[in-house]
Amino acid sequence: MFSSDEICQLIPHAGAMCLIDFVEKWDKDSILCTTQTHQKQDNPLLSNGILHTSALIEYGAQAMAVHGALIAKESKEKMQKGYLAALRGIDFYQNAEINSVTSPLVIEATRRLASHGNMIYDFLITSEGENLISGRATVVAIFND
Repeated sequence: MFSSDEICQLIPHAGAMCLIDFVEKWDKDSILCTTQTHQKQDNPLLSNGILHTSALIEYGAQAMAVHGALIAKESKEKMQKGYLAALRGIDFYQNAEINSVTSPLVIEATRRLASHGNMIYDFLITSEGENLISGRATVVAIFND
């Protein structure tokens, strides 16, 4: 298990923008993370004091970034910068303000394709077994020459 401090060293997000508290488990194809940062008053994704369900896309993207960093670290490769290029099939299961959810968020990301640093992931975010958001994201690597 990796803690928030270790996670923040793996990805370019810093301070309050590092939204993942723990990596519970991971393998070459998937990652399972948990967090309670959705309840923090200094969450940078708050809009007028509300964390909207759409903000959870960033939580999923960060889980993907952590997964990519862990794979790169394990294979002793340099992690490339990546950008969220596309979202598909996004399902919002809750219209509630996410910061009103009192239990931890569980973030699952499963890599479906990886080619030359570009990746496609399916993600699902739940809390106490209730789906909050799911979808597919394409991440495109940017290579510096």
